[in-house]
Amino acid sequence: MYLGIDCGTQGTKALVLDADSGQVLGAGSASHTLQSGANGRREQQPQQWLEAFEQATRQALAAAGVSGEQILGIGVSGQQHGLVLLDEQGAVLRPAKLWCDTESTPENQRLLDHLGGEAGSLQRLGVAIAPGYTVSKLLWTKEQHPDVFARIAHILLPHDYLNYWLTSRACSEYGDASGTGYFNVRTRSWDRELLNFIDSSGRLCDALPELTDSDQPVGRLRPQIARQLGLNPDAVVASGGGDNMMGAIGTGNIRPGAITMSLGTSGTLYAYSDQPTVSPHAQVATFCSSSGGWLPLICTMNLTNATGLIQQLLELDIHSFGDLVGQSPIGAEGLLLLPFFNGERVPALPRSRASLLGMDSDNLTRANLCRAVVEGTSFGLRYGLDLLRASGLQSQTICLIGGAAKSPVWRQVIADIMGTPLVCPQHTEAAALGAAIQAAWCLTPAADRQAQLAELCERCVKLDASTQTQPDPARTARYEEVYQRYREQVSLLAESTPRL
Repeated sequence: MYLGIDCGTQGTKALVLDADSGQVLGAGSASHTLQSGANGRREQQPQQWLEAFEQATRQALAAAGVSGEQILGIGVSGQQHGLVLLDEQGAVLRPAKLWCDTESTPENQRLLDHLGGEAGSLQRLGVAIAPGYTVSKLLWTKEQHPDVFARIAHILLPHDYLNYWLTSRACSEYGDASGTGYFNVRTRSWDRELLNFIDSSGRLCDALPELTDSDQPVGRLRPQIARQLGLNPDAVVASGGGDNMMGAIGTGNIRPGAITMSLGTSGTLYAYSDQPTVSPHAQVATFCSSSGGWLPLICTMNLTNATGLIQQLLELDIHSFGDLVGQSPIGAEGLLLLPFFNGERVPALPRSRASLLGMDSDNLTRANLCRAVVEGTSFGLRYGLDLLRASGLQSQTICLIGGAAKSPVWRQVIADIMGTPLVCPQHTEAAALGAAIQAAWCLTPAADRQAQLAELCERCVKLDASTQTQPDPARTARYEEVYQRYREQVSLLAESTPRL
């Protein structure tokens, strides 16, 4: 039995996997709260993650009807780009700045200028650093909290921190490290010179975690943590990885030809590549995968966080929201919502804000507002899909995951806007499943590691035929007109947004 954990923005999910049969036996979850502030601040207390980890784990074990003593390995998936700073004693120095935090946008621009702009960053790192990446958070910390900066002993990502809590070992896996902004995705190594540019003393380099291969375990559970979680004290913690990398494994996206789309707090779209072919489009991040290759990826910062705001405003539950979306026609009778509530990464508008366009005395209805936010967030993913396709990545179908993938209304909107068939796996929370599969991979020696991972994915990743959704050509054509209007408005917004 293997335990998969996914520590996301809104909460932590856990599941118990029988890797021999490929069956998920039980699942659990616990929520997190987000600390929001001026200038795009988005932070969380890592202590919440630990409490949610324990709660979700106990729920999953109870639902599976198995004892924690039967757990052989644990895999951890975590939200990417977050900054967790520890002192010499391993204590957290301040709240973690998250992937969706844009407070350090000015610092990111200064670092980007140092690298020679997007082209220079792509040439040097293989990615163009963007607001939300970890590197600008370090510079922000140095300038805004010098007392905290002076005490840094460990620089960790969220999933690194959870592995550290479980094992006392500070290490990082290539896929998650790719999103820091101080990692070279071609050579799979830290860019220490960039960190020394932030602080010439070399302290930041000394605080870096050890890099480890994706199929290598981190270590055994600490006895105290095993007792606290009610788990087998001999259980081994796998390398784990970023939520997108674990989601790729959890959808079987470990070979060229597949595209995974995630409808979570953010929207992500990624495809496997066996070569580090860096896209000329700066918004395509060619991260390392957690399966031995690379994972060209785009990420929008506004998806269910945006639709959730409209739900709260109109005091709707998720089912009522979906019903209203279905009552409004394509294009929401002229209502267009640019859902950039916290800035945006794709399209690259970090300082933009949301706007509602095309209102008149007839079309400002609850149904049209719900339809407009679903369309606006989906158009961001379509924009990203266009970039992936322009980079040479193709797929005949999309594997759709994330909380919103459970909605038939969402699925049809996505299929029609993308003009591509889609299907969901049986377990749409694929990051936790991928983490459990990776744990089984780490703990089971084999001569051909890639073939072994493929076999595990084939056994454990199952598609839900009832979710297969075909695009309707007539609806796709109508969406294309609305999408082009979206593109026009994005261009106008980009022109009017001052460069930092």
